[in-house]
Amino acid sequence: MSSGITYQIEHPEKLSRGLLLLRIFFGWLYIGIPHGFMLFFYSIAVGFVQFLSFFTVLFAGKYPKGMFDFVVRYMRWSNRVTIYMSWMRDEYPPFNGEE
Repeated sequence: MSSGITYQIEHPEKLSRGLLLLRIFFGWLYIGIPHGFMLFFYSIAVGFVQFLSFFTVLFAGKYPKGMFDFVVRYMRWSNRVTIYMSWMRDEYPPFNGEE
């Protein structure tokens, strides 16, 4: 049985125009700095984990669940920040990759 990832964005009925202007002018400040700083270091750790998982898969034949979950949390977090900065959602992205 294969585990998979589903990527789904719910289309909101109405987006806030005030938040849109705030993100256009100050998004780099209140989103880019805190999330960008944390995601930068998280991405370094993810690169290291992916490097180790390559050899784990090569020799053991399985992708370890903990490593998989670590990478998936990074992808969820970075995608939520991207979605927020692309004006697709109004909810401020949380500082984690949990569901």
